[in-house]
Amino acid sequence: MNKEKQYQRIYRQLEELFRVTGDIDARMATVSTVLHYKLGMVLWTGFYTLKNGELLVKTYQGPLACQVLKKNTGVCWTAINEHKTIVVPDVHQFKGHIACDPRSKSEIVVPVRDKDDRISGVLDIDSKIYNRFDDTDAKELEKIIRLLIS
Repeated sequence: MNKEKQYQRIYRQLEELFRVTGDIDARMATVSTVLHYKLGMVLWTGFYTLKNGELLVKTYQGPLACQVLKKNTGVCWTAINEHKTIVVPDVHQFKGHIACDPRSKSEIVVPVRDKDDRISGVLDIDSKIYNRFDDTDAKELEKIIRLLIS
């Protein structure tokens, strides 16, 4: 199955699941789980949220996560500070990468915005293979994040 079609199926599934509740925490848990088990070749899938100037782990699937990410360091903070999705083909080449799990090879981070269009956190997905993510992943995950807060 091609990647766009796979994301379309995931989007439709999430759309259906989100009819049950508008609660953001429940939706984040659902997104983490669906993406983790449907995308393939991922190591960690989850959300970090901004709270009192700190980036704290929220809900996720995968091995233990860093609970607090050092401010203005790593891929997650870069996505927040640059207000855009960041695709990293090789995390070992990313200056300031935070290695919560040494098995991580590539990563994508998508900013999450609240209903007032302020960044409230990020969706972070790590893979155990290099070059796992591309522009298609970025575009489709951004759609899923918009659905998350709709």
